[in-house]
Amino acid sequence: MLDDIDRRLLRQLQADPNLTAAELGERAGVSALKATRRLGRLQEQGILKGQHAVIDWAALGFAVGVSLRITLEKTAPRAFDDFIEAARGIAEVTEIQTFLGRVDVRLSVIARDMAHYQQIYRDQILALPHMADIEALMTVATLHNDESLPL
Repeated sequence: MLDDIDRRLLRQLQADPNLTAAELGERAGVSALKATRRLGRLQEQGILKGQHAVIDWAALGFAVGVSLRITLEKTAPRAFDDFIEAARGIAEVTEIQTFLGRVDVRLSVIARDMAHYQQIYRDQILALPHMADIEALMTVATLHNDESLPL
């Protein structure tokens, strides 16, 4: 699926997503045109989904991060769909993950401070439909956050 050139380009792109095609090509040992074509092919194949900004939420005043592990009441036929649709409507929810097992859903929630988190929790989280159980885990520190692949 991926050859050595693709891997070199992706490694360089992971290391510095702001590189131009010419810089990527130079670092990967190919021409800028070849780098551009390869990146285009990787996008067409759905391997490279694009670039995005990584925002430091704390720098914007969001000092509290909480991971909520939620078990849903599964007697309603649309429990998952209803819950996820409602959770998407909460601006402070930055990530929604679903699981197989005892925990059905995990929400990542950011807040300015504990008072703000309590307001979000009471007014919005507890109003989400079909919840049977909820457990909150407060982020103390993020020690490792690397989404790059070993290419």
